[in-house]
Formats: sequence, structure tokens, C-alpha cells
Amino acid sequence: MSLNQHDRSTIKYNLRQKPLRAKNIRLRLVEAEDAQFILSLRLDPNKNKFLSEVSPDLQKQIDYINSTYERDDQFYFIIETHEGRKLGTVRLYDLKSDSFCWGSWLIVSDRPSGTAMQSALTIYEFGFYALGFKKVHFDVRIGNDSVIAFHTRMGAVETHRDELDIFFHYDIETYERMKKEHYASYFSET
Repeated sequence: MSLNQHDRSTIKYNLRQKPLRAKNIRLRLVEAEDAQFILSLRLDPNKNKFLSEVSPDLQKQIDYINSTYERDDQFYFIIETHEGRKLGTVRLYDLKSDSFCWGSWLIVSDRPSGTAMQSALTIYEFGFYALGFKKVHFDVRIGNDSVIAFHTRMGAVETHRDELDIFFHYDIETYERMKKEHYASYFSET
């Protein structure tokens, strides 16, 4: 069973002190100072064709980030190297009784090898083990073939489609099997 709102608030507080760590990257909660970086990713025409529109107004982005501090129903992260070079964003949200959604996954083009996989694995580790969820639900825009292929390789199952999106389901059992069989090298003792 997933954690309650109070427990999630405590986890969010702790994440401010100690980011999630993977082998070569870390995920830390976004801060207002990240607004320009986030906007640069979201407004990049090479990255935003499968995203919902965002205002180019920097203050609106700052206000949105500040609103996430008070909310316990999402976790919005900056993906960065251990040295602090910003590489992208990822967000865990739409928390249900046994399932979470993740998205807002944008990564710079000149990223180190393995950044996408490590960030995805870290989100799964956090959602499944720190927050206690057993399933994941998410959607990917039709036409976003590289992301669809990524999730399919990870073992996600398509549940349905609408005119814009393909909806997927993923569970902890599949994750644990795929982690053991294919992704163990992405983990370290950090």
C-alpha cells in the first residue's frame, strides 16, 4: 500500500536534504532557480512536439515550481550529474491508491550515455520502494516513437489509445524481473 500524505510530506522534506542517487546521476527536487532551465527544455522545438503547451513566461514557471513545494501529490525532479550539471526533468504525479504516473521527462541532447535509463530506473525505484506503489500508469503521445519503444523494451503494456495518446501499465513484478535480467549494471552502491 502506498504512503499517506503525511508520509509523502516527510519524504519530500528529506529529498530536499538528500537527492535520489543513481550510478552516474541524481534526481533532486526542482527549485525556483531551475525555472529558466525547465523553460529552455519545454520551449525547445526539438523536444516539445509531444508535450502540452507551456507559457514562455518565466514568472509563471517560477510560480508553478513554488506551488509544488506545498503539494504532496507530486514530485518534480531535476536530473543532474553528481557534480550538478543539469541534464533534464522528470515528474512523478497522479498518485492513486496503488499506482503512480510519471512524465515531464525531458533530457538535454548532449547528455552522458545512460542518463535516460538511469533516470527511469530511479523513478521506478522511488515510486515502488520509497512510496510503496505496486503499479505505474502513464501515457505517451502517438508518434513519440522513441519513448514508446523505450517503455515497451522495459516491459510496459499498452492498455488503450485515444486520438492523442497511448496508455500504458507497468507493475513492480515486471520491473523487478527486467531489473534483474537487463538493468543490474545501472545500479551502484552510492
